[in-house]
Amino acid sequence: MQRGEAVRKNCSESSTLRAAENRRLGSSRHLSSGAIKGLVSAQACSSCWELLWAWMEKERVGFPWRARGGGEPHEEETKGGGRANGRIRPVLRCRAMAQPRACLEQDCLREVTLSTQRLRVLPPAVLSNPALESLDLDRNKLRSIAGVSKLCKLKKLILSKNEIVDFPNEIQRLVCLEKLELNQNQIRVIPEGIFSHLPRLKHLRLNNNRLGALPRDLAACRGSLQYLNISNNLFRTFPQPVLQLANLQELHVQNNALRQLPKELFQGQSLKMFKANGNPLREPPSEVCAGGIQQILNYFNQLQHGSGQEDKRVKTMFLGASLAGKSTICKSLKQRQTKLVPKEERTVGIEISEFRIDDFTFLFWDFAGQLEYYVTHHVFITPQALVILVINLHRYQTNDDTFKDLVGFWINNLSMRVPNSVVLPVGTHVDCCQEGEVEEKRSDIMSKIAAMLVERKNNLAHFINNLEDSEEPEFYVDQWERLKEMESHMLTILDLVAVNCTDHRDIRRLEATILEHVRNEELFPEVVRVLPPVYRQVEAAIVDIAQGEEVAEHGMMDLQYLLSKLSLREHLASLDRELLQDILRYLHRIGLIVWYEEIKHLESTVFLQPTFLITMFRLLVRYRLVQQLESISVDTLIAEHATIRDRSNWVWTFKSKAMLCHRAVRALVKYQLCSEGMQDVFEEIMGYKPHRGRGKLFSLLEHFELCLEVRHAKALDPQACEFVPGKPWETTRGQGESWYLFPTYLNQTEEVAEVWGGDHPEDLHIRAYFSPEIPEGFFQRFLVKACSFYSTHWVAKVTCLLICNGKPLLIKENNQRAYSYLELRSRRPAGTTGFQFTWDFLMAVVFIVQKLSEEWPGLHVCVKTPCRTAGCPAELVWPDMDGKNAVTKEEVKTCGTCGHRFGTELLLPKVPTHREAPPAQPAVHYYVTSYGTTTFGPSSIHVSRQNISSE
Repeated sequence: MQRGEAVRKNCSESSTLRAAENRRLGSSRHLSSGAIKGLVSAQACSSCWELLWAWMEKERVGFPWRARGGGEPHEEETKGGGRANGRIRPVLRCRAMAQPRACLEQDCLREVTLSTQRLRVLPPAVLSNPALESLDLDRNKLRSIAGVSKLCKLKKLILSKNEIVDFPNEIQRLVCLEKLELNQNQIRVIPEGIFSHLPRLKHLRLNNNRLGALPRDLAACRGSLQYLNISNNLFRTFPQPVLQLANLQELHVQNNALRQLPKELFQGQSLKMFKANGNPLREPPSEVCAGGIQQILNYFNQLQHGSGQEDKRVKTMFLGASLAGKSTICKSLKQRQTKLVPKEERTVGIEISEFRIDDFTFLFWDFAGQLEYYVTHHVFITPQALVILVINLHRYQTNDDTFKDLVGFWINNLSMRVPNSVVLPVGTHVDCCQEGEVEEKRSDIMSKIAAMLVERKNNLAHFINNLEDSEEPEFYVDQWERLKEMESHMLTILDLVAVNCTDHRDIRRLEATILEHVRNEELFPEVVRVLPPVYRQVEAAIVDIAQGEEVAEHGMMDLQYLLSKLSLREHLASLDRELLQDILRYLHRIGLIVWYEEIKHLESTVFLQPTFLITMFRLLVRYRLVQQLESISVDTLIAEHATIRDRSNWVWTFKSKAMLCHRAVRALVKYQLCSEGMQDVFEEIMGYKPHRGRGKLFSLLEHFELCLEVRHAKALDPQACEFVPGKPWETTRGQGESWYLFPTYLNQTEEVAEVWGGDHPEDLHIRAYFSPEIPEGFFQRFLVKACSFYSTHWVAKVTCLLICNGKPLLIKENNQRAYSYLELRSRRPAGTTGFQFTWDFLMAVVFIVQKLSEEWPGLHVCVKTPCRTAGCPAELVWPDMDGKNAVTKEEVKTCGTCGHRFGTELLLPKVPTHREAPPAQPAVHYYVTSYGTTTFGPSSIHVSRQNISSE
């Protein structure tokens, strides 16, 4: 009894501090402890804690503080009887300590969290609590849950991320169960007779298992089940019991092997969210499913009006270095004869064309090879396409440097961007090679590509083994799952085809090879789509309209005007706006037209000619842009109220800071459009207001994170319009001219280094490692994202300094082979408040990096903290960051290499636990940068009148 009293006393004394820390960590419902979270009430307590402690001693459950190494225990370990018999004892903490004792005695019986405790069996103390309602056993080593049937009042059971192979039969006795999570185990079969005993089940997670079917008695939950996740399993046909779940609101079936979805699933009124991406769907196609439940329902409704038509369409992307012969191959295949393209007519940006071979329609996308254009490729490179990698065999030499430039660069980026693509290497300029040289180079290219894939597979296996062999693998389950998924998605490289572009027989042979591969359903399971007749009718009508004389060359058309044009056609007289939008979404996703409904300034504009969109991009993202800027004619300058000296200033600012003012952009775009005979679209592209209009161009560039708008703020404008909540607020010209930063063209780093002042040994320092490398253009897009959040910043080609609340954070890019990372540094803060703010700042930037990296499905990002001992090479791998739990509960970390101990707050997102007085209010700080002015610190404002209208 004395031990239990001591523990309860310790819980009470530290409850307020723990509650504050857990609120910071976003865990308002649960208070964490070193070994266990929220167990027993003040009445049952003593005996239950004795049992639990005895059991944990017997099972040698690993406590986080054991990683601290030798030496004296941390302060928290010695409180409340922290040591017994020379061993560290767990400090058990109860839930809702700040609540009145009456509530405490009832609440603590109901909820137990034993996450990440390496449990192999359930603790007897838990099983002896029949009043338990919630049990979280996430991230343990459980293979069975014997005895769980004793918890007859259990409503919530979390068994995710364990080692369960056989579905636990005892679950059928938990008749009160409402939430069950068994995701990320190894379950293959669920026996009949389980769900028929769970009439209250509302939430069921079975994702990331090995399931191929669901038991029939799942239908017994028809009146209760609202959420079901069976994604990342092995379903080849849709499980029929799901159709009987009348109250199902959310369903996830992503990443299975489904070919067809039943229309009955969407005919009820309950389903609100449905995700099916990652399946080789034919009916409805994945492009339709991406539009949401209403579009799927409309699709099936249209199928009822006529039989579905098979659409065999292949998006084919031509990639390769500049002057490899991509345009020649593309045009020769289209015209089915040799078609040499002169050097001066090489691709600028991307060119698109469509043609048919037998019963297949090919949509060719010819990408420019210059590096400057690669930053726009992420907009158009999509999965489920045939990639033709064109290689100039005459330029190719059998050495590593040439391979990297002409082949390796593209293989790496495809592995990161579209890792499950099919790649057909095509060697060109065979006629310029000597006898025997072609076969030698073909063999060298194929062997080196194979070596790249083996290296990638070995690297992934190495990362997986490292996580599995770590002392606490349960902390890395999400990262492990992600790596395993990447391991199963590798590029398929076909045999290289060498062609002489001047010989029509080689062109025909290449055509036959392409056709043979796309007919292979194992390579292209989604090449056949079933479409309602109206989809094909609208597509044909749009192609006809786009080729008509009434439509300008740019092909931009208002959505409502397009609807009116289509409605004039007899077979489309009943076409309404909703159906047209559905079809436009489908045509946009397959690449036939472009419609960005998610961009406010473009939601009413349809690009019937996607190539014009490329024209818009290459107005400012192009090869030799400085020369284009220097070539702006005097007439164009006068029209934009600029002088030759202004043009010189524009060139200097662009070269030194990669920035252009709004007038410079208008003049540059007008000059280029006039030179191409498209001056009639200038106002629509750039806006109708010379000083402030945005137009469509900047909406596109900012949406795809290719440029960042910044302002030279000079002073507050006393003549500014009154702000009225709920009404639009018009900005004034007094804010200064807009400038645009183009990170792709950044070069200098001196200014950032000078402001930062050099690295200090005491800096908080973390690294985000990238494998196989940091993608081309990634850091530039990161700059746009980060600088849009933090308006005070200094940027350079590979460095960026962000300022938030007067605190600097430096980000540096290092992109070497086998050593690619972003380094984040911040000055060591003082006190609890300083650590909390600094780690929040660092975490916000880490989340920006991770969110952006999701656009490269084959890219592995791992966050590590280097050891703080000078010269020590060790690094601490960060555990999973799922937003539910604290990154760590430990107070001290010990380096396994040098043996030195550090406060955890110096290595991982954590706040020191000791109390301190709040810091004094800082003085106002003004920061004047190249990109604007911002102020931090206390300020006041006097409101003389406020008009709140109910309109």
